[in-house]
Amino acid sequence: MPCADDKPVRGRPNSAGLSELDEFDEIVDVRSPGEYTEDHILGAINLPVLDDEERARVGTIYSQVSPFEAKRLGAALVSRNIARHLETWLADKPKKYRPLIYCWRGGTRSGSMTHVLRSVGWQAAQLEGGYKTYRKSVAADLTTWPERLRYAVVCGPTGVGKSRFLRALSALGGQVLDLEEMAAHMGSVLGAYPDRPQPSQKLFESRIWSALRRFDSSKPVFVESESNRIGNLHTPEALLSQMRAADCLNLSAALPVRVALLKEEYGHFLADPERLNRELDRLIELRGRATVERWKALARAGLWDDLVAELLEIHYDPAYSRSLTHNYSQSMHGRRFTLQAPDEATVRQLAQQVLDAD
Repeated sequence: MPCADDKPVRGRPNSAGLSELDEFDEIVDVRSPGEYTEDHILGAINLPVLDDEERARVGTIYSQVSPFEAKRLGAALVSRNIARHLETWLADKPKKYRPLIYCWRGGTRSGSMTHVLRSVGWQAAQLEGGYKTYRKSVAADLTTWPERLRYAVVCGPTGVGKSRFLRALSALGGQVLDLEEMAAHMGSVLGAYPDRPQPSQKLFESRIWSALRRFDSSKPVFVESESNRIGNLHTPEALLSQMRAADCLNLSAALPVRVALLKEEYGHFLADPERLNRELDRLIELRGRATVERWKALARAGLWDDLVAELLEIHYDPAYSRSLTHNYSQSMHGRRFTLQAPDEATVRQLAQQVLDAD
């Protein structure tokens, strides 16, 4: 192995715990791309020492031939992949580079990468327990961390710009937990993004965990009045319980403002009415075939203002009112704010008004 000498790097231990995540220049996930896609520590990059196909090959040989043959093949593949990373991603890292390396459970894969990087002279460390320990911590922390924070739940019917309002609050320095952004879904029956699949439940929870651990408990955390499901994902129960008991603020807007906002947010449907109509079929059981067919005809005719107004008045508003009364009873006592126009400047001005009130 190329190395000026065989002395170990001194000055830091070669392992670290989750409490030390922020002390490293980079977090490196050396698991396969498939494992990384399912879930990973937020901010980690993926430098796999075995890709998905290689990992499957080694596993098959381990179970069907022998552990020795599997380890021999694995060592060759791991060495080759680490060499490639050294010649590409790691090629320009400075001498003081300090990465934290992890694999499934802090075993051979991350150990191999850590050993090579430390031999080069970098202060690399291996995450104790690997992803397995991390995942257990996420699951446990999400049952207790939510109660440490004070929430301000943003309520308001569909189309009042709650997501834009949260983004504006964040841009102005407010603490925001944007669950719909984390879930890659706008929450409603038509809320799937056209080009962003939802993450796994585990990755959704990792995103929440990563946000919660950075929040200041002395300041409010603004969050939308979500249900227990956002698309196919479930809001962690302990978090949802704290949200439903929290103080609320209520946004409202005139119907034309709401229609304008929704036409922007759901612009992909305006470009493809038949795609929208396929989604509208999901409302037949609730609203009846005749009503849904009328909505589909409005879409085909490009009468978007009429369609959006009807969807709000007939479907979304009654459903939201029932849900709010049942799940966020504090909303009836919450402060009220009105969005006067759909433009970003007006949304930002309203967000500043709310922050000033706190």
